[in-house]
Amino acid sequence: MNKIIISILLSLITILPTMAQQKIIQTAGRQQLGDFAPEFARLNDDILFGEVWSRNDLLSLRDRSLVTITSLISQGITDTSLIYHLQEAKKNGITRTEISEILTHIAFYAGWPKAWAAFRLATDVWKDDIKGEDAKAEFARTMIFPIGEPNTAYAKYFVGNSYLAQISNDQIPFANVTFEPGCRNNWHIHKAGKGGGQMLVGVAGRGWYQEEGKEPVEILPGTVINIPANVKHWHGAAKDSWFAHLAFSVPGEETDNIWLEPVTDKEYAKLP
Repeated sequence: MNKIIISILLSLITILPTMAQQKIIQTAGRQQLGDFAPEFARLNDDILFGEVWSRNDLLSLRDRSLVTITSLISQGITDTSLIYHLQEAKKNGITRTEISEILTHIAFYAGWPKAWAAFRLATDVWKDDIKGEDAKAEFARTMIFPIGEPNTAYAKYFVGNSYLAQISNDQIPFANVTFEPGCRNNWHIHKAGKGGGQMLVGVAGRGWYQEEGKEPVEILPGTVINIPANVKHWHGAAKDSWFAHLAFSVPGEETDNIWLEPVTDKEYAKLP
């Protein structure tokens, strides 16, 4: 079984993931110019954003933001359109550190005064940036699997924030689970009458796995953890690092996931 899982994992890691096309919904054209220039509004909302920007399976939203802000700054356009696209660039994952370097690079090709003007706008867009969110975006780019959405369905079983991206539901279901620094799940048991259990594969960052009564095991990218059925354990991030692992559900009979008490701060503080 483990050989099959490893084979699937290696095939995924050795190719770039295909991003599903995300439809961009834009209404600014109709809101601002719908009465005065309805055709222009339609082209803006339905064609520029609805079709061109929505081809993010060919070019990511992050890359499209980078191309757009570079084009606008090169033309000396530093009005509300640049503000909007800087805001979108931030939403699409460009961090405070990256935008600073991007604008510095643009300055040498588009002109120093244009970069100065863009910097004034960018510092305002990123002024309230939360360090944790910036770090999350940076971390997301260190792995090929997506961070996914906030893990709200299981939030009550976690200390701290976690994120879940279901990678596959076929054959052997597995997901990418991402933990912010210090986040860990509760003690739990993968019950099974036959077979069952779980397998973890470190993807990025640094984390921990611990079985009841045993020493914790550090998880780094490439670390494989085999969790037998009916064994009490927990896993999560190191206190100073984001962490992500793939979680494979091992097929079994009469399986059930039993959530138990949280890993206390006192227990967690004992980690090396």
